[in-house]
Amino acid sequence: MKQSGLRILLAAPRGFCAGVDRAIETVERALALFGAPIYVRHEIVHNKHVVARLRGKGVVFVENIDEIPDGAVAIFSAHGVSKAVRAAAAARPIRLIDATCPLVTKVHLEVRRLAREGYEILLIGHAGHPEVEGTMGQLPPGRIRLIRTPEEAERVEVRSPERVAYVTQTTLSLDETEAVVAILRRRFPALLAPGKDDICYATQNRQNTIKAMLDRIDLLLVIGSKNSSNSNRLVEVARSHGVRGYLIDEPSELEPAWFEGVRTVGLTAGASAPEELVQATVSHLLERYGGTVESLVLKEEQVDFPIPKELLKSP
Repeated sequence: MKQSGLRILLAAPRGFCAGVDRAIETVERALALFGAPIYVRHEIVHNKHVVARLRGKGVVFVENIDEIPDGAVAIFSAHGVSKAVRAAAAARPIRLIDATCPLVTKVHLEVRRLAREGYEILLIGHAGHPEVEGTMGQLPPGRIRLIRTPEEAERVEVRSPERVAYVTQTTLSLDETEAVVAILRRRFPALLAPGKDDICYATQNRQNTIKAMLDRIDLLLVIGSKNSSNSNRLVEVARSHGVRGYLIDEPSELEPAWFEGVRTVGLTAGASAPEELVQATVSHLLERYGGTVESLVLKEEQVDFPIPKELLKSP
């Protein structure tokens, strides 16, 4: 039974960021240039639909370099890798292509520069995330310490408070990161910040767009996979401001109970979620509930990253 008057407020920007576009195009071009199978270390981006589509075209996703056969074409995912993984790949007779997001590479370079300059480095991020593992792996064990929570920021001890710096995972919550940084600054007044925010432009834009719509919606739906850090952060932004939010991979996961008493639903997508899933969700909502669709545009994104140079050459 349809309820009348459901208003769908579409967030913009939403969906694919430049790093995700580049990573997916890297795999597509590699398939066209070299043919299947193409091996990718870790999921190229954290979205089950993207991974399933590429797997159907002959992409093989692996977690370890030793799973890649000799002579194969191999691609590093957008999340980046440690120096040890890079060295292991370089020692193998494989054709390697690096799809690491340039904004993640920026953090890697930053970490190595800070280490050369003698700074003690604190990384704000989530344990176990492949981007965090790759960033920590830019230096020998123990040279970077992971700060996951405000409580850990209160407890961490440093050898020299005058020579301490922080970097962050690129897909964190802006508010939570600011809270952690505020504690670190209070404890270590000389704390050195990144020259430019490590949290990527797309993560910031998508979170800020959600904040701008929260007083206009009763419910937020975020299209994205459960292992997508930036998608999870969007749900957290809504919930931290008292608005119900749910993360879904596709419209089939929608629960009718979520919409009881809802007049306006906000809809966005994480930076690794395809736009077709957004449109499928809009179609599903309109079919089930009727209503209208509007857009809330915070800003235009015009970022573009070039594909890896290896794909500009013939095999």
